[in-house]
Amino acid sequence: MFFKKKKEVKRDIDLTKLPQHIGVIMDGNGRWAKKRGLPRSAGHSAGAEGLKKIVTEANNLGVKYITVYAFSTENWKRPKAEVDYLMNLLLGYLKDAERSLAGENVRIRAIGSRKELSKEIQEQIIATEKLTADRSGIVMNIALNYGGREELVHSAKQLCRRAAAGELDPESITEKDIDQGLYTAGQPDVDLLIRTSGEQRISNFMLWQISYAEMVFVDKPWPDFKPEDLHECIRIFQNRGRRFGGVDNA
Repeated sequence: MFFKKKKEVKRDIDLTKLPQHIGVIMDGNGRWAKKRGLPRSAGHSAGAEGLKKIVTEANNLGVKYITVYAFSTENWKRPKAEVDYLMNLLLGYLKDAERSLAGENVRIRAIGSRKELSKEIQEQIIATEKLTADRSGIVMNIALNYGGREELVHSAKQLCRRAAAGELDPESITEKDIDQGLYTAGQPDVDLLIRTSGEQRISNFMLWQISYAEMVFVDKPWPDFKPEDLHECIRIFQNRGRRFGGVDNA
């Protein structure tokens, strides 16, 4: 298992310029499995195991937030057998969170619409969030039944309710008001977005939060993405010039 020693990491990465929030589109599990003559479920299982290593390494480096795209609002269109397997895998991951991330000081949150999820998964989300709520390390957002457009609709509905109740003047609505209605309210925007498996699109992921994110597309499928690949993505991020719509100072 690959983990660089702390002094080696310091030579490669500027620990004073880490992205605060990393978003990850974990793509390629199915293709990884197909290439090996395995069922798609084997790819999802391998991806879940790899996720533990990446979250642990991000926490060790000092990254504050990581959001992983586990199941989108569009993924319900997949074959029922695959959806059922993914739901069971996610349920197991949530149940196993205390043991698998024991000592790693990871706080786990689920973001997305919960009403379509089974009662068992909803209850496990509450239990896992409560179990890890007091941890002070990295916050791991698991985007589950999540869609960027649905999230914006969710925020808009909250604003409409407040306006209808006379608590909010529609003309006074600001970006901050919209942000407070998102599932990630109170968290910084995504600085670095990583997508694996060579695809170069957003796929309805965190449309508001990635407005000024640096994007890195990796050819490897997610099960092959290792801690050293995370290091390389962070190095690329640190070598980008981030202007946020302005100009270079030079």
